[in-house]
Order: sequence, then C-alpha cells, then structure tokens
Amino acid sequence: MRRSTRARRSSGNARSKRLLAVVGTLAVFGGIVAVTQISSAQDRRTTVRTASASCVAPSPGATAPDGRGSTTRTWQNGRWVRNHWGDGQMSAAECQAVKGGNAPVNTLGSTVNCPDVAGKLPQVPDQARAEVDRNLALLQKQIDEANRRLAAEGRKGQNFINNSVLRPLEDKRKATINRIVTAIDRVAQRPQGLDQLAKCTLASNNNGGANNGGQNGGGQTGGNSGGQNGGGQTGGNNGGQNGGNNGGQNGGGQNGGNNGGNALGVLANDCSKTKLEPHDGFQKGDRCVSTAFGEVGAAANNPSLLITDFPEEVQANQPFSLRVSTRNLIRDRFLAAGQGGYYVESSLLNDQGLVRGHFHTACRMLQTTEAAPSNPQDVPAFFVATEDGGGSNQADQVTIQIPGLPQSGLAQCAVWAGDGSHRIPMMERANQTPAIDVVRIQVN
Repeated sequence: MRRSTRARRSSGNARSKRLLAVVGTLAVFGGIVAVTQISSAQDRRTTVRTASASCVAPSPGATAPDGRGSTTRTWQNGRWVRNHWGDGQMSAAECQAVKGGNAPVNTLGSTVNCPDVAGKLPQVPDQARAEVDRNLALLQKQIDEANRRLAAEGRKGQNFINNSVLRPLEDKRKATINRIVTAIDRVAQRPQGLDQLAKCTLASNNNGGANNGGQNGGGQTGGNSGGQNGGGQTGGNNGGQNGGNNGGQNGGGQNGGNNGGNALGVLANDCSKTKLEPHDGFQKGDRCVSTAFGEVGAAANNPSLLITDFPEEVQANQPFSLRVSTRNLIRDRFLAAGQGGYYVESSLLNDQGLVRGHFHTACRMLQTTEAAPSNPQDVPAFFVATEDGGGSNQADQVTIQIPGLPQSGLAQCAVWAGDGSHRIPMMERANQTPAIDVVRIQVN
C-alpha cells in the first residue's frame, strides 16, 4: 500500500533524509563568489535584453506544464504568487510576439496591464470569501487569455488589439467585478468604484514602465532602466561597465587595496585579465561575470528558508505540493534569466536591510545516493522561480504546486533563495548556513 503523502517530519528517517540532502546539494549550489562591493541601498534596475535574433523552442521544463507561457499566478493567503517557469524563458509564441511587435521582453510574460482589483477591496466577509476568491482568480484567467491572444495575433495591429483583445477583456472584467460587488453586498456594505478597474491597457514599451515597475513590485524603481542602470553602473552590464567600473573601482580601488592584505594574496577580483568572454546576461558558461556582487546585510538579517511540508512518497505523475517558509527575503525582484537578466544586477537590500529577490524550486531524479550526480547539466524534472511581493523579517509560507514527476525513483527536491539576478544571497559570515533546504521523495 502507498504510504501517506503528508510529511511525517517527526520521524528520524525524514530528518536524516533532509540532512543528507542538504549536505549533498550545498556542494551543487555552493559556488558563491567573494563580495566585490558594498554600496548604498539606493534602488537600481537593469534593462533586460530583448529576444535573440531567432525564436527557438525553450529547453525542457522551461514553460508552465499547461503551456500557458513563462509566467502564471495563483492566489494564496490574500496575495498573488507569481511563478516564473524556466526562470522566464519564453515560449516560441511569446518570443514571436515580442519580435513581431518590436516590443521589449516583458519580465512577467504579460503584455496586458490591468488595475489591481484585490488590492482595492474592503475587508471581505468570510461568507463572501469563496465567491470573491473564485472571481479574483477568474480575472487573472481573463488576463492570461488576453495575453495568449496577443502573443498569437498581436502583430495584426492596434485596431485589432483594441477591438478583439482590450474591449472584450474590459467587458468580461466588468461582469466579473460586478459579481464580486454583489457577493460582498449580500452580507456587508456594497463597495463603490470597483467598476472603474475594468479597463486595461497595453503594457508600456519600456522595461522600466508598467511591466517591471508596476506589476513586478518595483514601483519607484521602474523608471531606472534607462537611467542609472541603463546607461551607467549596471546598464553597460558586460561591456562598458565590466571593463571600466569593475576594473577601476573594484580591481584597483576599494577592494583591490583591502584584499591585498590577505595572506594568500588575491588572484583576481574583476575580469580585466580573464581569457574568457564577458558574460552577457544570458545563461552561458565559460564567461566572466563582472557585475559587482553588491549589498550584503547584517548577520541577523540574512535570509533563511525551510521546506515545512512535503510528501515522503508519491506516484509517478501525481500532483503534489511543497510548503516553503522564508524569513528576511523580500520576494519582489525577478530579472528573467531566460531573457538576459542573469547575473546583471548587483544584490540589493531594502530600507530594513533585507535582501530583495525571489526563490527557486527544483526536483531532479537521483541515480544513486552513494556519489555526487555526474550529470549536473541535465534539466531537472521540475523547476520554477517564485516572487509575490511578500516577505519580511517574520516567517511566512508559500505553497509550490508540482504537477507530478514522470519518472519513478528517488527525487531530490530543493528550494533556495536568490537575489534579483539569481545568485544565492550573500551572508555576513562564512559559517552561516545559506537559505536553502532539500528533501527526498520516493516516486513509485
């Protein structure tokens, strides 16, 4: 008989599984480079590059299981949780839409910008909660449908977009919002003004506008794409910035002098003498990354993470979930790695000194538990990056829905924190444990 899929965390067997998995996985994800710069807490945003010359199918595991695109959202605990599949790799249809319209890559995989309804609601009575949540989810489904049509037919022009996408979307939203109003009105005071939230527009054609600044929790940072970062410290990214900024400031200046007293001597702290090509923001190896590591918080503010609920056994292709708790991780920064946002932004802290970023979840099948995996390059059976605008110095929970693992055997499922540009957050001291947790799950 198959064992229960609920976690039995109190058993010694589960604890030893976790310990072994964490030790093994730290070796995989532990390539953390030395800190090269600690800067002010001023916000910065890197311009994310547009699609490459040709649109190719994304790598396995790069898009959502139902083919809905690079980003999906679920409603959890009063907020939207955004899941970025394949770290933002676009489907072929999304890529073609970007190229055809000469539009920038949208880091949320969405080209429709609609007012937030959930944030404008009054306190929802318990009697109306189920119906309100159901209609809030429907509003998001309507946006997803509109984005899919834009991806497939957006090149037909503005008139088509207005008549066949935006206006029908507005009509659907009006009806759905009216159902939300009616549900609340049955048991409490009728909310006013929600009908004004029905109209949607196309997202702004710059990466610092509505796409990144508005929807991605960046707000005040949005306009910086073409400013400080776009043309200055980070915007030159791997061309001007790498040679000039890091070669001068980091190599011969602040860090060069400080690290010169290390008894071992410093072999390199920039890319000025490397034989490798500059990293260009895409997921490529045999490159040298010159982006400054950036801001590191105090030890007491460093991120921590734990998988708090998981199944010990599942059947092949059986959906299951992992519950993840984070602390000291502000989950509001995601520069899509699949769209040129990899290692291009320095690590940032918020006003409370907490890391801004997101977290990743991956499951891969282990061939043996007697030796480190020999195929680290293989795409995992499941992978997603999650950011939802939540997080604080208090622990909270996010649920990750996994649609099933197709292969029987022993799965290693890992969750680890990332800053806005996908590096494991830095810690004040070397003897602190990174924000990572791992469990093993038997797939029958």
